[in-house]
Amino acid sequence: MANLCNHTTFVSKVEPQSVCEALKDEHWTTAMHEELNQFVRNEVWTLVPKTTQMNVIRTKWVFRNKSDDSGIFTRNKARFVAKGYNQAEGIDYDETFAPVARLEVMDVKSAFLNGFVNEEIYVSQPPGFEDHKYPEHVYKMTLFLALLMQTFVKIFSKLCRGFKMSMMGELSFFLSLQVKQSREGIFVCQSKYCKDILKKFEMEACKVAATPMSTNCYLGVDEAGLEVNQSMYKGLIGSLLYLTASRPDIMFVVCLCARFQSCPKESHLKVAKRILKYLKGTISMGLWYPSHSLIHLVGYSDSDFAGCKLDRKSTSGTCHLLGSSLISWHSKKQARVALSTAEAEYIAAGSCCARICGSRNNLKTLD
Repeated sequence: MANLCNHTTFVSKVEPQSVCEALKDEHWTTAMHEELNQFVRNEVWTLVPKTTQMNVIRTKWVFRNKSDDSGIFTRNKARFVAKGYNQAEGIDYDETFAPVARLEVMDVKSAFLNGFVNEEIYVSQPPGFEDHKYPEHVYKMTLFLALLMQTFVKIFSKLCRGFKMSMMGELSFFLSLQVKQSREGIFVCQSKYCKDILKKFEMEACKVAATPMSTNCYLGVDEAGLEVNQSMYKGLIGSLLYLTASRPDIMFVVCLCARFQSCPKESHLKVAKRILKYLKGTISMGLWYPSHSLIHLVGYSDSDFAGCKLDRKSTSGTCHLLGSSLISWHSKKQARVALSTAEAEYIAAGSCCARICGSRNNLKTLD
């Protein structure tokens, strides 16, 4: 089955479960060829004979359908990756990265290694695309890149010169972030992702809560409480943590719930579900960045006192605004125990000042 997308090209609606299944679909075959062409174009590898001394990393294909903010499939994406369970840190790899840089209209087509390759690395040929003359050969990685730029602008400039880009049009949906642009400003939200969370954890029909956390809630270890499914709880917290990318209003309570992932109890799950009830009534909330705003950096800080029952440490909260636009925020338990409310406030203020200095230096590099 196929669907007409925004770029007037047909895409497959079904994600294949195997290489054989993907090769039967012309849309996925095209996506696989597009991925491999990037390796050839960037001279990432060389086909060499396999020897018994080689430690060859096995590979696989990952197939994903890309969709826009309305859930309509717009692209078939095939990734050629290494099988992680066949690698041992320090033996098969030191550090690998797969950065993707995307501003308003561009997207890097393929992932790549970041840093110098100090050892010989061999990978098996792509399943379904083995060389007909040398099916037993393997690929030797030959890519040597060092991205030593200090700002994202310099990194993006390097990427534009070294890697082929795709013209994607005006940015509207990226990594679950919905971006709506107008002359008045830019609005960023995650309403679709929020709906997906509610559906995933069967909270679509839940009642709405006015706040993400009740004022009399004090979470602790709760040793006498009933245990809940740890995997489910971790999945819920992980989903909510990603949602804080555009929802600073839930940052504190999500980070609080995240402290009990090792042994979650019913009381912890109850608080986490209240967050979902709050999200149900505030799905369309997000961040607004007006186009006409004064460029001045302002920071705010606050803290509780001995809010954690376990170690009596306080929690700092800070936010930073560029003009009237919120650009960063965090909620974090302080590293040491404060002996007074004044000390807790000073620790929070110090953290806020450090972040302001860092933001100011970043702004200077962009001048």
